[in-house]
Amino acid sequence: MTLLKAFVVTVALLCASLLEAHEIGTTQVRLTLHRDNTWTAYIVTAPQTLANKLEAEANEPRTSGLTQDQLHAELERFLPALARHIEVRFDDVPSPATVSISELQVVNDLTIPDFVELRAGGAMPAQAKTVSWRYDLTYATYALQLADSDDAEPETHWLQGDVRSRPFPIAANNPPPSHVDIAWQYLQLGFKHIVPEGLDHILFVLGIFLLTTKLKPILVQVTAFTIAHSVTLGLTMYGIVSLSSRIVEPMIALSIAYVAIENILTARLTPWRPAVVFGFGLLHGMGFAGALTELNLPRQEIIPALISFNIGIELAQLTVIATAYFGVAMWIQNKPWYRTRFVIPASALIAATGLFWTVQRIFDF
Repeated sequence: MTLLKAFVVTVALLCASLLEAHEIGTTQVRLTLHRDNTWTAYIVTAPQTLANKLEAEANEPRTSGLTQDQLHAELERFLPALARHIEVRFDDVPSPATVSISELQVVNDLTIPDFVELRAGGAMPAQAKTVSWRYDLTYATYALQLADSDDAEPETHWLQGDVRSRPFPIAANNPPPSHVDIAWQYLQLGFKHIVPEGLDHILFVLGIFLLTTKLKPILVQVTAFTIAHSVTLGLTMYGIVSLSSRIVEPMIALSIAYVAIENILTARLTPWRPAVVFGFGLLHGMGFAGALTELNLPRQEIIPALISFNIGIELAQLTVIATAYFGVAMWIQNKPWYRTRFVIPASALIAATGLFWTVQRIFDF
């Protein structure tokens, strides 16, 4: 029973973590170095979430349901504090930033996401050799597009939350990354998008696993899920399909609840389960694409990045299943109480989290 308790506690901790917003794809940064020895950075992020972070830092109550004008005024009030969260260093020497709001959109339309675009700027030493970036008001992976001159093609770098980037060389003639470098970068990104950052996707995979530990039913469901999310990941990357994250994210949460509830209601793979998993896989693929669509990758990089990212996702999913099986299920799956004391309680926790998160994402609280 020790293994069972450990697994249930782990699932409960995952569920608690899921109550925080899934930030991958909600923050993007474009940093440009100019010939007049200045730099500018445009930061696009979710305005209400940003305001709440700054309010919490100032030990003030969190606001909600603000109009566009009210939210603009609230963020304006925190601009000096915002500047302290942006760190640009040239040859490891900081360049103080000034910040303004260049655009803000708040609409009551689930198909159109709210956003704020911040403009930061500062001075750059004339002979600087390297530049590094840090923005510590996001806690998950986000994309930094860096152009080391006004007419340079921006390079995309993935940064982990509030960690400062490595120093990037400032040179127009730096050799471009090889196909191997690109493949490795996006394989790691795909893996991290599931483990440890994609806790909603982890719970969905665990929901698939909990129905049965038999290899064939698991492979049927995982294969359906893989084919589906691969299709929409590719179609979204090429701009053929598009759906707002304000629709996709609640639906992903609802898919988590569905597979968990079905685990409680039935002990065997139903004929419609693979088809349902396939349908939900289409939604998850759009969620995965959110991490890539804003990169403006050069055309020759799209295919290797897409393939590597997808491989990383699959490796992460297999890691989740292998961990659940060899860590817990292998030892207790033949016990008479396996379903009543393990599958049903774990599925109930997952279902409760999925339903709660569905409501949370719809009403943005």
